[in-house]
Amino acid sequence: MELVLNAGPVVKLVLLILVYFSVVSWAIIFYKQLVIHRAIGDSERFLDFFWSKKSFDTIGKGLNDYKHSPLTVLFREVYSELAQNRRQGEGPEDGNLVADLGEQERVARVLRRSTTSETQRLEKYLSFLATTGSAAPFIGLFGTVWGIMDAFHGIGTSGSASLAVVAPGISEALVATAIGLVAAIPAVIGYNHFVNKTNVLIGEMDNFCLEMLNIVQRMSRGR
Repeated sequence: MELVLNAGPVVKLVLLILVYFSVVSWAIIFYKQLVIHRAIGDSERFLDFFWSKKSFDTIGKGLNDYKHSPLTVLFREVYSELAQNRRQGEGPEDGNLVADLGEQERVARVLRRSTTSETQRLEKYLSFLATTGSAAPFIGLFGTVWGIMDAFHGIGTSGSASLAVVAPGISEALVATAIGLVAAIPAVIGYNHFVNKTNVLIGEMDNFCLEMLNIVQRMSRGR
């Protein structure tokens, strides 16, 4: 704290910026950890539930138990599309949504739109972590360079180059680089971790879309 308080105004401004990046990054890390953890857990349970049931109607009634899964969103959109087709009289009026398939191309379009929306939701805020990881060290380095320039200017003004005069200014300047690394390292680790988990979920969504289209196609041939 003494080094921070004794630093120049530019270095203090740099430190405030880095503290902001660090605090926001940690908030995003905790938030994304909660979101991704819930999404993965609910997706695993939803897939078990989905394959254990024979009717879309039965699955549609149990979606609230897996509301954090992106797969639930995909199924709900398809289910709503098929239900709309049935209400419009495009399928048999027997109350069985499984037999009421609707248009395959329309279902594919719904799945593409929902997958894009869920992918954007899962990737939300990750760009800030990437920005922090790449920019924070350079911002800290800028503060260090400026601090060293200020220290050498002070040396020239005082006319003394002893270690007692040089060391405090340089140590104050190096604090900016240290804080920059403190902000960047967790952001980079968090970004890589969440990108990997998000890619897993995106892969599950792609596989689920293919399965849904195959089911709709088989049912369409059986109408």
